[in-house]
Amino acid sequence: MYVLQYRKEAAAAAGGLAVAAWQLQQPAQTAVSRTGALPRSSPPPQSAMAAQEEEQLRYLSGLGNTFSSEAVPGSLPVGQNSPLVCPRGLYAEQLSGTSFTTPRAQNLRTWLYRIKPSVTHEPFHPRPTAHGRLVGEFDRSTAAATPTQLRWRPPEVPLDPPLDFIDGLYTVCGAGSSFLRHGYAIHMYAANKSMDGCAFCNADGDFLIVPQQGRLLITTECGKVLVSPGEIVVIPQGFRFAIDLPDGPSRGYASEIFGTHFQLPDLGPIGANGLASPRDFLSPTAWFEQVHRPGYTIVHKYGGELFTATQDFSPFNVVAWHGNYVPYKYDLSRFCPFNTVLFDHGDPSVNTVLTAPTDKPGVALLDFVIFPPRWLVAENTFRPPYYHRNCMSEFMGLIYGIYEVTCIWINIGLSTSCYVMLKDDTQCNELVLYMQAKADGFLPGGASLHSCMTPHGPDTKTYEATISRADANEPFRLSGTLAFMFESSLIPRVCRWALDSPYRDLDYYQCWIGLKSHFSHDSGATASEPAASP
Repeated sequence: MYVLQYRKEAAAAAGGLAVAAWQLQQPAQTAVSRTGALPRSSPPPQSAMAAQEEEQLRYLSGLGNTFSSEAVPGSLPVGQNSPLVCPRGLYAEQLSGTSFTTPRAQNLRTWLYRIKPSVTHEPFHPRPTAHGRLVGEFDRSTAAATPTQLRWRPPEVPLDPPLDFIDGLYTVCGAGSSFLRHGYAIHMYAANKSMDGCAFCNADGDFLIVPQQGRLLITTECGKVLVSPGEIVVIPQGFRFAIDLPDGPSRGYASEIFGTHFQLPDLGPIGANGLASPRDFLSPTAWFEQVHRPGYTIVHKYGGELFTATQDFSPFNVVAWHGNYVPYKYDLSRFCPFNTVLFDHGDPSVNTVLTAPTDKPGVALLDFVIFPPRWLVAENTFRPPYYHRNCMSEFMGLIYGIYEVTCIWINIGLSTSCYVMLKDDTQCNELVLYMQAKADGFLPGGASLHSCMTPHGPDTKTYEATISRADANEPFRLSGTLAFMFESSLIPRVCRWALDSPYRDLDYYQCWIGLKSHFSHDSGATASEPAASP
């Protein structure tokens, strides 16, 4: 819980006002800056294994590039993809992310040169999930429709029973069908152990994983990737991967898209530069292991269901590869945000990192949007997000800090010098109670869902404090917070376990109940006081 603490510095001679210094704290993790914004908490200490892995990892820079990588020099064939005999006795295997006849500019494939081909395994058998909460077909039998505003507190990571990434993954909402190759799913995960003796393969679509607590060391067929909170990783459809937890228990979010792939958004009049730069996306370099692994299990996600097959070797036996269909990660601190510099609040689409397009121009199957640290400078403008009813549906998560609406409200009280004039202790207590209420709502690791045409926007306290602020035109640097949004043109159905979850905030709607009318007629009478008859 975030707590506001204050202490009286002095009593002003005039008006009996007290000067109080405020500090926003999260126990043992964070402290407020002099601007009243919450800085990013320091990363957890590295384990010896993670530190060693990080030193050894090498990446290839660029999104959409055609790469080549060899763990052993001379392992890639020259001048052709599938020679009669591959160098070093390897098998050639192509992994296609698009159809063969997809236009060249969008065609995705990678050639893998491996010790044994991936086809060498026993037949697949159904594998029930540990909790039965993975969904790939969204209809009345698997999920419910509700226009209600929804919010969830962060789930606890259980210490028992042991849960790896696969067993800790559960669906919150989604739309469409993995079988029909159109739609998406939004998941969350809470894991307390590394994957051991098994690998995961998603035949349904691409995963975009957003760790919120604890790093993920991900081994893929193209190599290894270390992903920290504040970074994202995309694992394209069909890749086999295993996730280790170098920091222990971990939780976070994952979106899944069916039938398309993520790409950078068009920049339009922004020009050639800005937002997420292609060169900041990093893909792994070739890494392999050649070990005998009897009983090694491949867990295959297919149509939202899990299947298993066993083999006697590690799937991470790719000695070399080349192509443009690869996993990649991105550090969200590299994002170059754009914002209004004179008046009005810009639309959140200007903060799009990646998009999964539909056939309709400008309409996304799923956008990944972030709300990063940035300056707010708009004059005579309501700076928090505006009240909104959207034809798109918005799922939001918080990676660290306090969501920007609350940060803006804190700054209203704190001012840039971190001091505020208060009439008495009552005002101090009211601010403390308000901040505790906010912190108990949208916390790091929590989530909210505002579906198609469902109203949403700033709560009562934020609105009232914003419109009464005396220095509303002062520039303010929003820092120490990182939120994100999965936004889709498809209307989501919500899984019943998410609706019934003990982490759901059933009182969420009450944050808007106190909004009152400020309307006044031309005669000066308020809406609650009708104007006199002429």
